[in-house]
Amino acid sequence: MQGFKTIDEYINAFPEDVQKILNQLRQTIKDAAPEAEETINYQMPTFTLNGNLVHFAAFKNHIGFYPTPAGIEAFREELAPYKGAKGSVQFPIDQPLPLPLIRKIVEYRVKENLERKPKKKSTAKKSQ
Repeated sequence: MQGFKTIDEYINAFPEDVQKILNQLRQTIKDAAPEAEETINYQMPTFTLNGNLVHFAAFKNHIGFYPTPAGIEAFREELAPYKGAKGSVQFPIDQPLPLPLIRKIVEYRVKENLERKPKKKSTAKKSQ
């Protein structure tokens, strides 16, 4: 896997049918979190807003969506049909993405992140 610098680079590394799915997912996240910034973290497309908001990634048989454990827990019933773990869910690549559900999860995560205190960026190490 190469070192991606942008979400466009990441998406363009996949076949056209997967690119279409990833672009739908990306647009859904952008619509639900217009203030969020795009970046690459852990070599995955990431949206940040007062910290990490959500990540996503494409795999051979699924699209991984990572809205943190709180995002998974809050929508546990709706996510029950999908494989997942504490902070992730797998959407089968051969089925339509549940875009309305993804939007609700992202909106939940936006609210959650905006309620937290902003993370401080340290500009210099403390001297001892």
